[in-house]
Order: sequence, then structure tokens, then C-alpha cells
Amino acid sequence: MFFSMSFNDFILTMAGCLLALAVVVLAIGIYVLISRVVGKEIKTIANQTARLAQKGIAEDVAGLVGNASSLIEALNSLVKTSAGVGVFLILVSFCMMAAAYGLVVQLH
Repeated sequence: MFFSMSFNDFILTMAGCLLALAVVVLAIGIYVLISRVVGKEIKTIANQTARLAQKGIAEDVAGLVGNASSLIEALNSLVKTSAGVGVFLILVSFCMMAAAYGLVVQLH
């Protein structure tokens, strides 16, 4: 059985698939931004670390304060990385949408 497709149909199919994939990537990017950056686990760890650092300062334990500050720096790095991944996925999805639009415009 042979399936014939014209050039215009092929381009429209490619544009439709690209647009669908862009919507999926956009949804994943938004999910990454919301779940990773605003995640309550990260907030809980940051609050506990701040309490630990305050306790270390109050009891004059320098090692505890140093470890708590390095943990806070690691958490900040984790949030920045997650936000960067989310923003990158959103930008990629916008580029894919623009490419799909460009394919459709080329038909005329």
C-alpha cells in the first residue's frame, strides 16, 4: 500500500509535529521552574540550615557555621541551575514554535 503526500502536506505535517513537540517542551520547562525553584524541600533545607548556622554562632562553633554556609551556597547553586534549565527549555520551545511558523509561512 502506497501513501502519497504532497510537498505542502509534508511541510504542514512537519510543522504540526514541531509545534506539538514545542508545546511539550514548554510544559516541561514550566514544570521544572515551578517544581524545582519553588519546591518546599529546598525551602525546608534552607530554613534548617539557617537555624543551624544561628546555633553555631550562638555556641561559638566555627566548623558548624562554615559547613552551614557551604550548604547554603550549594542550595543557591542548585536553585540557579534548576532555574537555568527551566528557562533554557522555555527558550528552546519558543524557537521551535518560531521554526514551525517559519515552515508554514514558506508554503505561500
